[in-house]
Amino acid sequence: MAGEAGGNDVGKAAELPGGAGRVRVTGALVVAVGMAVVSPVLGLAAILVWAGLPAAWVPALTVSPQSAVVFTFPAVGAFLIYHRPRLNMAWLMCVGGLAAGVSDLCSAMMFRAAADGEFAVAGWMRLPSQLGWAVCGLFLTILLPLYSPDGRLPSRRWRPVLVLGCVAIALGTARYLLRMPPPRETYPYPEVIPNPFRVPALHPYMEIVSAVSWTGIYAAMALAALSMAVRMRRAGPVVRRQIGWPLFAFCGYVLFLVAGTVWPGLRWAAIAWAAAIPFAVAFAVMRYRLYGIDTVVSRAFVATGVVVVVSAVYFGAGTLSGLLVSGYDQVAGVAAALFAGAFFQPLRRALQRAVDRLLYGAVGDPGVLAERLTQAVRRGDPARALTSVVSVLRDGLAVEGVAVEVADGEPRYVESGRVGDRPREVPLVWHGTRVGRLLVGPPGPRRFPAAHNERVLATLTPYAADVAHAVRMAADLQRSRERILTAREEERRRLRRDLHDGLGQTLSSLAMTITMARMTLKKSPEAADELLRDLHAGMSAVTQDIRELVHGLRPPALDDLGLARAIRELAGPADVVDVEGDLSDLPAAVEVAVYRIVQEALTNVRRHAGASHARIVLRRVRQVLRVLVEDDGRGLPETPRAGVGLGSMRERAAELGGICVVTGEPGTGTRVEVMLPVPDRALIPPA
Repeated sequence: MAGEAGGNDVGKAAELPGGAGRVRVTGALVVAVGMAVVSPVLGLAAILVWAGLPAAWVPALTVSPQSAVVFTFPAVGAFLIYHRPRLNMAWLMCVGGLAAGVSDLCSAMMFRAAADGEFAVAGWMRLPSQLGWAVCGLFLTILLPLYSPDGRLPSRRWRPVLVLGCVAIALGTARYLLRMPPPRETYPYPEVIPNPFRVPALHPYMEIVSAVSWTGIYAAMALAALSMAVRMRRAGPVVRRQIGWPLFAFCGYVLFLVAGTVWPGLRWAAIAWAAAIPFAVAFAVMRYRLYGIDTVVSRAFVATGVVVVVSAVYFGAGTLSGLLVSGYDQVAGVAAALFAGAFFQPLRRALQRAVDRLLYGAVGDPGVLAERLTQAVRRGDPARALTSVVSVLRDGLAVEGVAVEVADGEPRYVESGRVGDRPREVPLVWHGTRVGRLLVGPPGPRRFPAAHNERVLATLTPYAADVAHAVRMAADLQRSRERILTAREEERRRLRRDLHDGLGQTLSSLAMTITMARMTLKKSPEAADELLRDLHAGMSAVTQDIRELVHGLRPPALDDLGLARAIRELAGPADVVDVEGDLSDLPAAVEVAVYRIVQEALTNVRRHAGASHARIVLRRVRQVLRVLVEDDGRGLPETPRAGVGLGSMRERAAELGGICVVTGEPGTGTRVEVMLPVPDRALIPPA
């Protein structure tokens, strides 16, 4: 077996119409589908032949793991061939399943021919029956695990296992074909089925050959399963998970197959495991949901332990109760049930903790990790909480490093350990908004990390997103405070400049003019009159400066007209203003913010939108004020740039705890939507 070969698919390919969903039909696929169809047909035919035999000719065991192979291996093999036509493992599954069907049907036909008196035909049916068994056993119990999951041997050192399996199965086949028929007195059927291939000279050695062949077969099967364990130990995390499924299936099959020779009741378990092997192989090859293998192993161990211990407790308590209260079987049964029920939940928890510790290390319960993280977050501020998040996640995931990066104006980055050059990136989403990302480094030495990691991430990622959001909010609050302080100082500086450089200089000039007018009033009334006219003009300029200064602090229209009429004054004759609700008791800060936002939005409409009209809506609903400004203009460009106007509108809304959203596709107009909280009037402190 040389693994997966390159090149074109076998046979000529034809594509059925249907676009992207068309099926590529190849010669390999046709052969594989043919085997997948023929194999179960052979299996069903064998079942029907067995059912029609006379009771005297029916063997004690007509169903074996080989019977389950017929129905599952070829179908799964054909599925794999459809996706990867050159995968030799898939061909092993198809051919092995077909050989099992041939073996089952020929074995049934051998007894059918014997029951009908056709003993010569029955004797010759031994050959295809035994050859089918040999091919099935070699391909599916030895070659398949040796070549799983990538279609190649682990190394050349495993070739002796392949040789051992071939020799052992060949010896078993030769023994079956060449042995002498048993004596008539020990034969369990009405007549002895002849063996046309018998070699009497080898009869003394057949017992030795049988022991050697079956020892070699079981040894080869065990070593083939061991090869997968060796692969797993040396592989990386992804390949470990990939090998986990088929390894678990093969080990279970070998275990129940060997145990079935001692306890016949376990043969049905071996049959079930044989039917499940191809699905485990398909999971490994396709890498589909590989992270679930540790969940299966964990639950299998826990369930088995619970069943064994509870059964022992139940029967022990029942026996003890029967001895102490003999003659009262019902009392003994109730006592046993009560004891078993009392042991069940503590036992399950103890077994689960033990298995989690075995698979995942000291920290195996995501709920415990979540509790640890909750307590750590409660004890510190958001900045320190990030350190707690990465520390708890690193412990829970058992990776070399974890980092959290908060998406912010100034990104914050907290790392524990070393995440490496190619960390796994997990987005942190808070109520639909991406607030950062979680970077997970390479895993540490652990057998099955994948499913546990997914559970830990699913449990702790929302906590990490909450902390990242809190960090962003804290940063936004800090920046808002800084902006408020900066704006206040800038406003004070502007007022100082306007009062000192503008109003102060003008008043000084007016004072000098008054002094000059007083000095010239008696000597030159004409000159004094000119000075007084200059004084009047200066006073008018001072009045205008004061009006502009006051207007900059708060638009007078808000006090003179109210918010609704002031907005109507801003709007043009073609614009529509709709007012819903009571706007008379709005806080002054809200009125100014709404006025300035609408003013800026209408300025953008008139300068940039090319719109024929705009619509302004003011809607007061309880303690929320909604503002909408929309136009029928050209809309936002495909790559809009955040200008000063848009930024000032968003900042004004954010300062009051509100939001401002600007939307609009090219050619569909622009919408400015603002939502501002309106506090209860009783909660506003008096001025």
